[in-house]
Amino acid sequence: MARITLHNLAHSYLSNPAAEADFALKRMNHVWEDGGAYALLGSSGCGKTTLLNIISGLLHPSEGRVLFGDRDVTDAPTADRNIAQVFQFPVVYDTMTVRDNLAFPLRNRGRDAAYVAERVQAIARMIGMEDALGRKAKGLTADAKQKISLGRGMVREDVNAILFDEPLTVIDPHMKWELRTQLKTLHREFGHTMIYVTHDQTEALTFADKVVVMYDGRVVQTGTPEDLFERPAHTFVGYFIGSPGMNLFDARIEGNRAHLGDATVDLGAVYDGATAGRTQIGIRPEYAVLTAGSGLPVTIRRVEDVGRHRLVRAETAGQPLNVVVPEGMPLGQDLTHVAFPADRINVYADDWRIEGRTA
Repeated sequence: MARITLHNLAHSYLSNPAAEADFALKRMNHVWEDGGAYALLGSSGCGKTTLLNIISGLLHPSEGRVLFGDRDVTDAPTADRNIAQVFQFPVVYDTMTVRDNLAFPLRNRGRDAAYVAERVQAIARMIGMEDALGRKAKGLTADAKQKISLGRGMVREDVNAILFDEPLTVIDPHMKWELRTQLKTLHREFGHTMIYVTHDQTEALTFADKVVVMYDGRVVQTGTPEDLFERPAHTFVGYFIGSPGMNLFDARIEGNRAHLGDATVDLGAVYDGATAGRTQIGIRPEYAVLTAGSGLPVTIRRVEDVGRHRLVRAETAGQPLNVVVPEGMPLGQDLTHVAFPADRINVYADDWRIEGRTA
């Protein structure tokens, strides 16, 4: 196991990058603590896989260094980094049985037959393939092959880190939940450093102790699921986390007030740093409250019943608004306004969250 440090790391797929926009990964410094369970979350094209491939040694960075513990592995080949990597699409040997596929990484390192058999049986049980150990991989479905690939990545106990690149894309939803649970169990048991790349917030938030959110080649926030939900450091995090994401409103900030057109919102704190550039306030749909008279005037466009709650699509101060309404709460015509509790509001200047001070 290892602490993984990225020092002044940047990467471009161009031979002579001239501007920041030429870099798929903008310059970053980041630490993955030894034994941590991390999710690397972001939309397609944000640089997640590029970063993972640099850590694994499949890609050499244009700038900066990669350290495993105190050892600089920037120029070290993948084989010397002692990591396991599971890719988005299945990587299996079709002519081998499931048993031989799972055993291959251990046999390749000269482990004794008794240990190999015991370990293969344990991993097969974890991925639900004990009954298929004697079958050739060639005739199996895509999701079964991906389970083999996942199992082969986890069969070794001595790795520095296990890297997962969207490994559950082809797995059916029920099995996804089961495998994520098993991955958490594996992490608690062996304490491997795990980095799990995904664009699916549910996968990220249910797997990881800490989530690293990427946007446009940058790490914009690292934190617990609660941190990302309650205090998004960047408007992208607010938008990307949650279903639906955070409501964001262009607003003019003056002291402890936000001005949305002719309406004002009490922010509960003074924001001295929000006087220039684009300023916005953000509030989660779960925290916006429809009222009969206090707050901002609201126009309800439609109501969507999603089972556990209802989602109100509305408009206030000329900007779209989503409100989550608990199941069973009446939605009468008297609900003409919306209130934003001051302690639930986040304030942003040029997309970055700023802290207020007590008035």
